[in-house]
Amino acid sequence: MEYVSTRGGTGAVDFEGALFSGYAPDGGLFMPRRIPSLPRDTLQRWSSLSYPELVKELCSLFVPAELVPRNVLNELIDKAFSRFRHKNVVHLSRLKDGLNILELWHGVTYAFKDLSLSCTGQFLQYFLEKKQKHVNILVGTSGDTGSSAIESVRGQKNVDIFVLLPKGLCTQIQELQMTTVIEDNVHVFAAHGNSDEIDEPIKELFADVDFAGKYNLMSLNSVNWSRIMVQIAHYFYAYFQCAPSLGTTQLPMVEIVVPTGAGGNITAGCIAQKMGLPIRLVTVVNSNDIIHRTVQHGDFSLAETVKATLASAMDIQEPYNVERILWLLSGSDSLLIKTLMEQFNISKRLKLPEDLHKKLSETLGSCSASDRDIVGAMRRCWEENQYLLCPHSAVAAHYHYSQPHSFLCLSFLSSIPRCCLAPASAAKFQDALLRAGLAPQIPPEISALTAMETRSTPLERGQDWAQVLRGRIEAVAQRW
Repeated sequence: MEYVSTRGGTGAVDFEGALFSGYAPDGGLFMPRRIPSLPRDTLQRWSSLSYPELVKELCSLFVPAELVPRNVLNELIDKAFSRFRHKNVVHLSRLKDGLNILELWHGVTYAFKDLSLSCTGQFLQYFLEKKQKHVNILVGTSGDTGSSAIESVRGQKNVDIFVLLPKGLCTQIQELQMTTVIEDNVHVFAAHGNSDEIDEPIKELFADVDFAGKYNLMSLNSVNWSRIMVQIAHYFYAYFQCAPSLGTTQLPMVEIVVPTGAGGNITAGCIAQKMGLPIRLVTVVNSNDIIHRTVQHGDFSLAETVKATLASAMDIQEPYNVERILWLLSGSDSLLIKTLMEQFNISKRLKLPEDLHKKLSETLGSCSASDRDIVGAMRRCWEENQYLLCPHSAVAAHYHYSQPHSFLCLSFLSSIPRCCLAPASAAKFQDALLRAGLAPQIPPEISALTAMETRSTPLERGQDWAQVLRGRIEAVAQRW
């Protein structure tokens, strides 16, 4: 299995090369050269597997046994999920009015990113120990990625992690989950800027190929292929939990609704679809609706400002994984993608070619939700089910409540079940719950954060953030 850049300007790498990369050297993102297609009998055989078993099967398709023997891969994934609170790792809650919620948040930080990052952390350790290598990880976070990434590598001797968070734009709990980790290999920076602004110094450092190579820079944001790969399992598990029967002449369809920020999770869904999983995908966003506009109108252009919303982890205007989706839908046309993304990088405005927009709108449905919509979905779900939704999950529930709870698929005249992915626990979003007039239910380990020591380095407006990061990375390297 080889991995190539979406922009075609760099040589192919193996899984290890993709794992230890951020952006590809040409500015693109790594993707498998070939997406495996699964026959019907494989889907039927997988239909009874647990979530961890599905992760193992899927990862084995993208990680050759010559690189990681299958028994070792299985052990790494078992270790990754050993800290999850739910016995099944993920859990489907079947609620009233056909609302199915796939809870992806039973990991250490109560967010779905624990699933992919716990596995990615194990893959990293395997290769680092094998090669006696040290890496520096750069992560920008809009809320949950930072703490999940920290938990995946905290205390590890051959890794240092540098996390940039947007000061005041995460919830207090999200911020504390990062700043209370007092480990020598964890370096947290509180930047006075938004999520898109903190990505810029990280891109600058990766674009400096000499610096990135000298200090072994890598990313654990969803630019990293490993995260996308693990997330493909969400869709297979959701499908097998919600599909009525696989014994029909034509495999049944399931609609999966995906709260979307940088677009890594919906990219995984597009790959699952391309592998042959019969799913209809709906990407749902908050008022920062660039993906919705792209799907509906082919308009991949920035709005004037990033709007602060209740679903703060989705307050993103540059969803970089859209590049991967466009590459998939273009038939791996790296020259086209390079041209389009270079145009976007210059003007921050892009009108998709008509044929590419047509393919995108056929692949994805879309919806945007205002804060009022989010609050309304949170209230309704509680009133009908006594079930608390986080504001990001509520964006998906809003779509569900605004559509018929099932719709007719004309190809085989049956109603289609729907599954909404829930990326985080409501416990992390107390302010949003209070805004909805709901009482937060706070686990003791989250309550304890407010009494813990914190540590972070401020990044003020006017500072050269990239230069500050360079200095810290160079200082840390002196230990080695």
